[in-house]
Amino acid sequence: MDRIWIKNPLAILVPEGTDAGGGIVVQDAVITETVLPGRAPSAPPDAIFDAGRHVVLPGLINAHHHFCQTLTRAFPSALDRALFAWLKALYPVWTGLTAEHMAVATRLALVELLRSGCTTASDHHYMFPAGLENAVDIQVAEAVRLGMRVVLTRGSMSLSVEEGGLPPRAAVQDEDTILADSERLIRTYHQTGPGARVQVALAPCAPFTVSEALMMESARLARKHGVRLHTHLAETEDETAFCLSTTKMRPLDYLEKLGWLSADVWLAHGIHFNADEMRRLGKAGVGICHCPGSNMILASGICPTRDLEAAGCPVGLGVDGSASNDCSNLIQEVRQAFLLQRLRYGAGRISHRDALRWATAGSARCLGREDIGVIAPGKQADLALFTLDDFRFSGAGDPLAALVLCGAHQADRVMVAGRWIVEAGEVIGVDREALMAAHNRLSRSLAGRA
Repeated sequence: MDRIWIKNPLAILVPEGTDAGGGIVVQDAVITETVLPGRAPSAPPDAIFDAGRHVVLPGLINAHHHFCQTLTRAFPSALDRALFAWLKALYPVWTGLTAEHMAVATRLALVELLRSGCTTASDHHYMFPAGLENAVDIQVAEAVRLGMRVVLTRGSMSLSVEEGGLPPRAAVQDEDTILADSERLIRTYHQTGPGARVQVALAPCAPFTVSEALMMESARLARKHGVRLHTHLAETEDETAFCLSTTKMRPLDYLEKLGWLSADVWLAHGIHFNADEMRRLGKAGVGICHCPGSNMILASGICPTRDLEAAGCPVGLGVDGSASNDCSNLIQEVRQAFLLQRLRYGAGRISHRDALRWATAGSARCLGREDIGVIAPGKQADLALFTLDDFRFSGAGDPLAALVLCGAHQADRVMVAGRWIVEAGEVIGVDREALMAAHNRLSRSLAGRA
């Protein structure tokens, strides 16, 4: 591939102590060189992209999402509810998902993420109603088609209401089916090593939807194949009460009993931990994905990001489900995280760089990736380029700070593995109007089940 010099950016987010004011050189999907201000690359490039109008970030990394939920945004029967009541309103709707719903919802979620500067996304899909047993296969096909990097978690629910869980019977699967399909997906799709484009992780949904046996067998299977583990934990006080009622343990104690307190695990939300629990999480190296927009809409609480990092936990960022956040825009989530954490910790302890770090290097650590999330030689050439041409940025002094404080919402260009995927704010090869029309039609068809 050509050597591309992304030249003289307006600003660029690089590790502390690094100066790349002259830009970066990309070749064969990898960043090969950072360039000092006023200097040229060590060898002549084949092509030059003038980034004088652009703020350059590592591609943003979404560490927790539910793509299918783009079909049930602002859903009338789920409005103004906390998590458990919200889930009970939507579970019956999601049992109506078909292969067409899954394909179009995934496509729209990925396009929305790409346009926000996201280059890697992890999805937690746990709904496999009859006829949608190949939901993750559909997601893989959509991600490959768009050229986006993904970590797709094979979610699961095995405890229906009749068995002491939360979801209806139509939303659960038996454990042998779950484990067999989990192994099939790992063997079929999981890639290893630097530059992996598709990875698989195992993700029993939550302590209130799966059995103890499934949690333990999922961990055994994941470790057999060297893949990561993911689940929701400590999202609400209701969850803590549920665990105390059913297991006589707090959620983290239950997780530890099941063999999940380990560095190959990352958790979504992580709000309701006490000081001792955060110490244990940090000692084990468990990652936490902060989901500020969803946590605010459902009034779940505020993730203690600073305390978790101080304890030793990687902290990443996720948009969470588009039905609890109601959008899939990761650069907007960076601002949400910045504002919410300022409210918790104060203006002197949270900067725009913290929020950007959570969405890049922090999320990469949650996903167990060392090849993405940072602009440095040898890392994957996943980049998000933003302009400051809108009224909202007029008068801004610090370009990096402006992205967060002034509220960037769309990237101008996005590169994945050295290839431009987004140009002039649009995903190459996607008919936006046709995609939205199909998505709205399918959303209405699903709402008809409510």
